[in-house]
Amino acid sequence: MFTASKPGGSDTSTSTNKESRKILGDLSEAIRIITSRHVNGDRMEVDSLAKNSITGALQTLDPHSSYFDAGEYTEFLDEQQSEYSGIGATIAGYSRGERSDTYVTSIARNSPASNAGLAFGDRILKVNGEDMAGKSTDDVRDAVRGPVESKVKLLVERNLTGRIETLELRRRLLQQPSIRDSFVLPGDVGYIAMTEGFNYTTASELGAALQNLHRRSIKGLILDLRENPGGILDQAVKVAEKFLPAGSLIVTQKGRSSIDNRVWVSRNRAPETLPLVLLVNEESASASEILAGALQDHDRALIIGEKTFGKGLVQSLYDGPGGTGLTLTTARYFTPSGRSIQRDYSDGGLYDYYNHHTAGALTRAVTKTSANRTVFSGDGIDPDEICNSHQMTSIERKIDDLSFFFIRDLVAGRRKAPTILSTKISNNSVSEELTKSFVNYVMAQPTLNFASDRLQSMTSFISDRLAYNLVMATKGDVQASRISIAGDQPVIKAISQLPKARDLALLNNHYGRQ
Repeated sequence: MFTASKPGGSDTSTSTNKESRKILGDLSEAIRIITSRHVNGDRMEVDSLAKNSITGALQTLDPHSSYFDAGEYTEFLDEQQSEYSGIGATIAGYSRGERSDTYVTSIARNSPASNAGLAFGDRILKVNGEDMAGKSTDDVRDAVRGPVESKVKLLVERNLTGRIETLELRRRLLQQPSIRDSFVLPGDVGYIAMTEGFNYTTASELGAALQNLHRRSIKGLILDLRENPGGILDQAVKVAEKFLPAGSLIVTQKGRSSIDNRVWVSRNRAPETLPLVLLVNEESASASEILAGALQDHDRALIIGEKTFGKGLVQSLYDGPGGTGLTLTTARYFTPSGRSIQRDYSDGGLYDYYNHHTAGALTRAVTKTSANRTVFSGDGIDPDEICNSHQMTSIERKIDDLSFFFIRDLVAGRRKAPTILSTKISNNSVSEELTKSFVNYVMAQPTLNFASDRLQSMTSFISDRLAYNLVMATKGDVQASRISIAGDQPVIKAISQLPKARDLALLNNHYGRQ
């Protein structure tokens, strides 16, 4: 979470510059001794050693202060601008037997990937000569991305032809909006996927999405913050302001210096009055928690899902030499009721912190919402209604992988089945004929031992995953995600709880009636 509205918070005071020169001198001398005297010193990279030294120092302070080398800092700043430098391909990892590979699942229009003819089902074998077999999707993504206008060489297996081809693509800046999608669910309920973080355009993107949904005469709204890692503080404040009337406290920030002590209050005299549900989970962090905390403390939204991550520290951006950068924790934030969301990080390492491992019971302070409901401080935002997302079982994961390969074969014409272009999707499911064809495909796999009656009991799940991959292959990842959303248990619960969300908002009698 960043308080800076724009990057570039370098401190140029005389005393700070003297301290900086001394620290850099000590670091340079330490690195000189290590590289000249250590048994492996002749094989050490000075830049890597310096970066690790700074990173190690920062990690003794808190889990969220970070150092970026020039390439990482450029990518970081691009993401805050709703952009990234790459080729415009969405990728995913799938396993067949013991082998795991990365495949192209969707292509952005007018992107380098589109111009190169990459398509659904193409398998990425190598990136710049490095074998990608068994690599995680994140590793492959990081290898494909790089500086703007630089080139990346891919070795791919084409799905449609089976040929192995070498492609050289030039990376460029591509749009990556913070709102992935917005559409209307059954019952005239608006859904907005705010899952990509808070960047410089989030509030304006939300305004446009709300305007489009209002044209459809929606009766309630679901704002999905699951997996949202946070981002720019000002944008979280502006999003909260859209739903809170003028005079409502949104967040308080307290730091060491007076410039870091700030209070944000809504100035919106015509806030949205739709019944509102927020979806959160353990990966909803930072700016997401500011939004959830503000709306919960004012009883403006019903929070459904899992307890959030628990990050209540604010970072400021500092430009470093040679294009490097630093995010340094400079303040803490507090919700309108005065609660801190930050989890304790004093007793464990980073692994324990990021995996929510605690050494004993937590003591959490109690605060009250505007309507005198009890909420707790010190360990994220507790949902008003707990609802966990479905976690695939091992057999479901295998079926999911096989459904991808089945649709991949259909697209390429390698398998006889109902004509893919004439296959209709109804209620997020495919035809019974296509489902039966897939079951036969699974039963024919020589290395699998799926019982026929077991597969028959999974017909609904199978149909959903076939529909997902079929839409992915023909319409892209955004449309495919709607298949998953429509059957998602927290979303279904959110729809059913919108009347309760409306009653909750009316407790304070200042949101108005529609």
